[in-house]
Amino acid sequence: MAIILDGKSLAKNTESALSERVGRFKEKTGRAPQLATILVGDDPSSATYVKMKGNACARVGMLSVRIEMGKDTTTEQLVGKINALNADPLIDGILLQHPVPRQIDERAAFEAISIDKDVDGVTCLGFGLMSMGVDVYGSATPAGIMRLFDHYNIEIEGKHAVVVGRSPILGKPMAMMLLNRNATVTTCHSKTRNLSELIRQADIVVGALGKPEFIQSDWIKDGAVIIDAGYHPGGIGDIDLKAASLKASAYTPVPGGVGPMTISTLILQTMEAAEKSAGIKS
Repeated sequence: MAIILDGKSLAKNTESALSERVGRFKEKTGRAPQLATILVGDDPSSATYVKMKGNACARVGMLSVRIEMGKDTTTEQLVGKINALNADPLIDGILLQHPVPRQIDERAAFEAISIDKDVDGVTCLGFGLMSMGVDVYGSATPAGIMRLFDHYNIEIEGKHAVVVGRSPILGKPMAMMLLNRNATVTTCHSKTRNLSELIRQADIVVGALGKPEFIQSDWIKDGAVIIDAGYHPGGIGDIDLKAASLKASAYTPVPGGVGPMTISTLILQTMEAAEKSAGIKS
């Protein structure tokens, strides 16, 4: 029977441990760790995600400073706000909720975030350092997936991993994290030829392309580890999990697999940034 990689359960356990770390941090510093969340515009899905992140902070005793900016905000205004947060010693982590309105240069805004406060792992500098094996805050979703691998003792070294998707905050950092752990990695995308044949060779499959149930169960070989990083209306992911899970040795459910680990990793990395800033060893 396949192992269910239960991100919801692991995230809950992480919050319990984080509550204790927050308590010790408060005793030593007299303050709580703070995550600044920036929401630009009026996208309801983005507002929901920001609220979920704020709730996660509250559950462990952290403070979440929510900053809302109008849909007509310019790149210069957003970068100015980020620079102010960079300079604020009480702010330990900065999250810019994406996507941002079309007139904003999202990459320029991401790059304005200080590397020490880039707890969502969105900067080019952070990606480059991570790729070279330097200890920095990784992109929250792939870093959360790596935590799932470790928690459930999923073997990575020497395995062939196929990552389907190449986004700068999921597919690309996922590939680098797996490569750094000695997997042989194939990165696929919308222009990849013979995609099904490549996936059939995979010991580990990561679906991160944003298309509902695009990866078919007959593309998955027996005993593969399946990571479904997608979420779509109706509670389905990027992989046909209902059938594919019957062939897998381990898989992430949708929902309850990868999603909870993203928020969990975000607040964990905020805690680490706060401790680092205060010179406290966890």
